[in-house]
Amino acid sequence: MAQQNKNETRRKRHIRVRKRVHGTSGRPRLNVYRSSNNIYAQVIDDLAGRTLAAASSLDPSLRSGENKSAGGNVAAARAVGALIADRAKAAGITKVVFDRGGYLYHGRVKGLADAARENGLDF
Repeated sequence: MAQQNKNETRRKRHIRVRKRVHGTSGRPRLNVYRSSNNIYAQVIDDLAGRTLAAASSLDPSLRSGENKSAGGNVAAARAVGALIADRAKAAGITKVVFDRGGYLYHGRVKGLADAARENGLDF
């Protein structure tokens, strides 16, 4: 039996979850991807196949001034959560379905979700 690495097992978990979690135009999917150095979030309408809003820890608005936080920590994840919530609200989206991307709901993923909720997204 071939040995799998962490990302392959995460992708298997994500595929299992995606069988049930679908984004619609009325309630799009808030997807999270985290690497070791950064965190990314997208609001996706799966029926149309379009990304409606996106944010990441690489965003210039998060990298400048006193807001300069490293992308691989909970503080940066919370900043990305607040930013994705603001961009989603600007696009007229208030309700989403949360897709944790096969990651544990802990640490950076939880920080991003909590910040998005605090800034007006409903999930």
